[in-house]
Amino acid sequence: MSTAYRRQRGAVEDRWRKRVKDPDGNTIEVPSAVAGKVTRWRARYVDSAGEERTRHFHRKAEAQTWLDQQIASVVRGDHVAPKDAKLTVGEWADRWLAGYGTRRKSTVTQAKTHLKLIKEEFAAVPLSAVRPSDVRAWTSVLKAEGYADSYVYALHSRLSQLFTDAVHDGLVARNPCSRRTSPGTGKQRPFVATTGQVWALYEHFPVGVRPAILLGAHAGLRLAEAAALRPADVDFKQGLIKPAVQWPEDPLKSDMSQTAIPIPTQMVRELATGVKRARGRSIMTDEWGNPASPWTIERAMRAAREKVKGLPEDFRFHDLRHYFASLLIASGLDVKIVQARLRHASAKTTLDTYGHLWPDRDDTSRAAVAKVYHQRPATRSHDPGRSAGREPPGIGI
Repeated sequence: MSTAYRRQRGAVEDRWRKRVKDPDGNTIEVPSAVAGKVTRWRARYVDSAGEERTRHFHRKAEAQTWLDQQIASVVRGDHVAPKDAKLTVGEWADRWLAGYGTRRKSTVTQAKTHLKLIKEEFAAVPLSAVRPSDVRAWTSVLKAEGYADSYVYALHSRLSQLFTDAVHDGLVARNPCSRRTSPGTGKQRPFVATTGQVWALYEHFPVGVRPAILLGAHAGLRLAEAAALRPADVDFKQGLIKPAVQWPEDPLKSDMSQTAIPIPTQMVRELATGVKRARGRSIMTDEWGNPASPWTIERAMRAAREKVKGLPEDFRFHDLRHYFASLLIASGLDVKIVQARLRHASAKTTLDTYGHLWPDRDDTSRAAVAKVYHQRPATRSHDPGRSAGREPPGIGI
């Protein structure tokens, strides 16, 4: 037995018997005052925080087994207090969400949506009772119910986040979610419109919100960023868009989202026309002359996409951002430049989403290797092996 194990204080006590001194001074066992009235065996130990934990059993063997397990977990460092082990997923989700509320409003809203589905399955289940097999079964049911692979993956990630924080708080010993339980991202390659389709959308958009097409397809702005863009956020002299907020006046998605985006002179003129039309109050206007909201732009997109041949029925404003990425990649820009223009937090995000758009032809790699043959040293013209009619070693195998 290790020294660390021996230092842990714990014992199994018989509550029905007690030791006393007889008239002769000998120690004897006699029935206690609660004999037959209470559960007989009490196991107790002191955890790593110095708190005493107890539990009662009818059989001594069960008490000893439980005590051994608890002390062993304290020694390993993965001990969970018995009362915490009873905490349900639903109770922890509510407590976790209260601390998560400092994030952006849209981020918290998304978390609430995820937690609602998680609680439908696991609300009454103790955190400590969730097994990897339960997680795999749950994701399989979600897929069978018709949820998209990418959304099932997001729900699994949220459940894993819940358990990761529970482990950090000492509420459970381990996270049942892992790569083995992950349902896979199910990512589909984004639809990329043609240049002709983008300009056709522009022509079918109401005049007041036409600049939205340019902001999405030629600057990569997200819908909420485009709707919130103000004249002061555009440097018309330098040809720069400097996103500052998203609709209505919320902080941007990340610090990287504030990166300035260079735009050509032609686009500067189009945006300036929009500002003039809005009398300097905004860049886009609705049918009543008010600053256009994301809903105004979405409504215009639904109406316009039906008139453009070849666009899918679910084509969204965000798909213009995919066009912008493909435009930059087709122009020969490297991943770091594309990342900066899309304002992604990392190049990995850019590659995960758009990596398939970079050229990867056989001729490209063939040409790269062929270059080294031009630097090959001159070889001897006389080969004794061949002159004797013999094949060099390795040939003809």
